[in-house]
Amino acid sequence: MNQQLSGVYTAKRKNGTVYYRASLTYRNKHISLGSFVSDIDANRAYLFASSLLKDSSVTLNHYHPDSPLPFDKWVCLLNFRDNGIYFATPIYMRPKFFYYYFSATDFFIFDTEDLFYYSSRRISRRGSHYFVADYGMQINIMSRYGIKNYAVEGRDYRFINGNNHDFRYENIEIINRYNGVCACNEKGQIRYQVKIHVKGNVTVGTYASELEAAIAYNKAIDILKKAGVDKAYTPNYIEGISPAVYADLYSSIKVSPGLTAYRSE
Repeated sequence: MNQQLSGVYTAKRKNGTVYYRASLTYRNKHISLGSFVSDIDANRAYLFASSLLKDSSVTLNHYHPDSPLPFDKWVCLLNFRDNGIYFATPIYMRPKFFYYYFSATDFFIFDTEDLFYYSSRRISRRGSHYFVADYGMQINIMSRYGIKNYAVEGRDYRFINGNNHDFRYENIEIINRYNGVCACNEKGQIRYQVKIHVKGNVTVGTYASELEAAIAYNKAIDILKKAGVDKAYTPNYIEGISPAVYADLYSSIKVSPGLTAYRSE
């Protein structure tokens, strides 16, 4: 019988196929390193992980695709080595923020107040769409920072330092907070134009304040619904005013009379 290699455990799948798991214990934490086809590969992963945890000179920049461990496991191990906390997701902590890595040169930056959220949820991506699985749903991470679906960078929001992977709250400026509302400059004055999509973008009106524009969009939704347009519009949620004030503004705000001409097909 061959001697069991260090850090290697034999396992079987439901169909009886043998495979090998590697793991180690560091600072009283048992860490799984993954599954492997051969015991030699599993042992290489174990030995390599042990060396990462012992050698403080090794950084993420030393990662090579030929490593016996995937990159995200490197991140988990180095963060545990340097910061004393093990996360199952590829997080590396700094004093006031943390990195969430996809590769050594591709990462997000988040505030520490988001640490619990991302340490328990893995970020997936499909093209330029980044999301987490949360209670069985795919949640666009942009929505966590007040950035609505279909919002346009530079028009509806901006990253103050120009880095669109830096999601620290102080770096995100929401320009247009409300659905259908877009700030525009008219002869040196900021005005708020409202558009709503029916069979194309329809102009509802232009308003002096963002609040009026947000309510105008809600009013346009109500008019279209009464006209028989059956679309799942999301009304703007208005905070900071009483129902009476909202009702007064709603009544006084004028919208395009052409909205009543639309009917659903």
